Amino acid sequence: MSRTNTLRNQSLKPWQRRLHIIIYEAETPAGKAFDIALLVCIVLSVAVVMADSVGSIRINYGTPLYALEWVFTILFTIEYILRLLCVGRPLRYATSVFGIIDLLAIVPTYMSLVIPGSHYLVIIRILRVLRIFRVFKLVQCLGEAELLWKAMKASLYKITVFVTTVSTLVVVLGALMYLIEGERNGFSSIPKSVYWAIVTVTTVGYGDISPQTTPGQFLAAIAMIMGYSIIAVPTGLMTVELSHAFRAHASSETCPQCSRDGHDDNADYCKYCGAKL
Repeated sequence: MSRTNTLRNQSLKPWQRRLHIIIYEAETPAGKAFDIALLVCIVLSVAVVMADSVGSIRINYGTPLYALEWVFTILFTIEYILRLLCVGRPLRYATSVFGIIDLLAIVPTYMSLVIPGSHYLVIIRILRVLRIFRVFKLVQCLGEAELLWKAMKASLYKITVFVTTVSTLVVVLGALMYLIEGERNGFSSIPKSVYWAIVTVTTVGYGDISPQTTPGQFLAAIAMIMGYSIIAVPTGLMTVELSHAFRAHASSETCPQCSRDGHDDNADYCKYCGAKL
């Protein structure tokens, strides 16, 4: 079967195309209105979950908050089903990043019927606010996000080596501090001493445990200086990779077949599945 015939067989019905334009295309008036309404519902649903976690509010308004949570869950469930119905490849959308987030946004409420308290996991709905990039045509943000992701992948090996080195360093510092200070000064074990080393090297400095002897303070000073030096390393790695990454101009248009976005603004066909945009 030819590529053209395959795409023709995958074509959507008229009602599916209209629904796809409303749900996925933020550049149309109907699509933008839908996405703005969706964002409002997402923010309100997250606010409901947060309010329900406050004891005094839950005592006085627990019943209406619980009802609102189910209203939002049902709305998001209907929206999720409609998203699956108006794409040529529902499985592709369901396994995409947004598809997984959309599913996780509704599952916890249903889980709460079996596992009490699990409904608080719906706070993950706030991740759906990422759709704001498409709603307000912040396509440059999409391009920058892709650029950052490429830089992170390119520097993954270097960062892994860096993290391994730092992990080894804090274990050594922790062990030395344990030998120098001992239990009498609060360093009751090597793991607790390693915790101190991590806090010191990262320049957080909680102050809940600190060396009391002169050798321990000298070692702490060295760890602090090393911490300031180490902080610049991952920043430099990312900067180098960012300078080499390819900057792409993305479009907010979504493929009607595979529901993926990030296409070039002058593209006529999907670069992932070949369907016409």
